[in-house]
Amino acid sequence: MLDYARARPGEAIDRIVVTVTFMRLDRRPPITWSPLPPDAVVQPARRMTVATYRALYDRVGQPWLWWLRRMMPDDMLARLLADPATAIHVLTLNGVEVGFFELDATPWPDINLSYFGLTPEAIGQGIGFSLLGAAIERVFAGPVRGMTVNTCTADHPRALPNYLRAGFRVTRQVNEVWDIPCRLGFTIPDRLRPSAG
Repeated sequence: MLDYARARPGEAIDRIVVTVTFMRLDRRPPITWSPLPPDAVVQPARRMTVATYRALYDRVGQPWLWWLRRMMPDDMLARLLADPATAIHVLTLNGVEVGFFELDATPWPDINLSYFGLTPEAIGQGIGFSLLGAAIERVFAGPVRGMTVNTCTADHPRALPNYLRAGFRVTRQVNEVWDIPCRLGFTIPDRLRPSAG
């Protein structure tokens, strides 16, 4: 566990158990991606502030228990956002931010898809797979060895099937126990609690 993500001593936590699936894509898949709607635009986010990033991260990730970046100190997050190895692309629909993907070139010559998702109001409109295609096309536009991603059982149920549909293959799966501070205000699905199942 990352030091900054540890709960404070004596702090109330929600303990959850997830299965994390690690995947990779070795080459651009032979897929013709459905176009995004005409009023949808994917653009690199230049000089994104910590506050702007946190707001979008929270809107997209709240239902899926995205918590690690919420625990990351502002100065650490600011360094990450300024790092040339980090590339964030934001999806807007009718001028409103409704999703993003974050690429990490630190494991070069692989590129990792660190975060990917849509806001709740954008889910179900058929744009998620097209956004995934935009991320894949962006990665394979350069001289890379491959693309990696991981998803877990806390994510949207279509996440894993969509990655597989896009051509990713599973490299390994691990079970993890997360202690999420209650102060973050998540609603924990019963299926993820240790007593479930």
